[in-house]
Amino acid sequence: MLNEDECYQHLRNQIRTGTLMPNERLVEMDLSKGLGAGRAAVRTALARLEQEGLVERQRHRGARVRLISEAEAIEILEVRSALEPIIAYHAAVNASKADIAVLSSVLDDMESFHNANDWIRYSDGNARLHQTLIRIARHNTATRILDTLHSQSVRFQYRMMLSRGRIENSLAEHRAIVRAVSDGKPEEAKQAMREHLSRVVITLRELFKRST
Repeated sequence: MLNEDECYQHLRNQIRTGTLMPNERLVEMDLSKGLGAGRAAVRTALARLEQEGLVERQRHRGARVRLISEAEAIEILEVRSALEPIIAYHAAVNASKADIAVLSSVLDDMESFHNANDWIRYSDGNARLHQTLIRIARHNTATRILDTLHSQSVRFQYRMMLSRGRIENSLAEHRAIVRAVSDGKPEEAKQAMREHLSRVVITLRELFKRST
């Protein structure tokens, strides 16, 4: 039987990956049976996820996966735009040969997914590249904040990739980031990440305008 922390991690991962979708109801009894966890463990896990902004509780209606509004999605990306250039800077300072090999491998995978028009796996590769940079940077404070932000914004990634020309631009921007990190050029890495995320914010704003 899963303990409270295992239950929390499992549910959090399901929300992050989209297995549990925005607005999906989270019934304690069903989750308890599905996870093989006690009702108390599920209840505690949902409370923790509510504190992170991933779950919301409604009076007489129970818990559900919280839908991030369009305005909040942009705010999340704006905060990422402030923090992830710091990550890129420190990644360029700290990256070992093994780290660079991992980054290059992830970037190669993204190019393969792009060539195959596999946008879902490309989006997964995009997330993996950013997570790899976070690991390499070893900046604990930024990592802690970004972990929550990525959880909340991941559901917008695939929609954004459908924007005309966004895949090609995204790939070029990620190449520039990886190149700067690999060459040990922290200021260039910082600027490349800033430019990348600024363009992502612009793309998301344009998508939202077209949908209204």
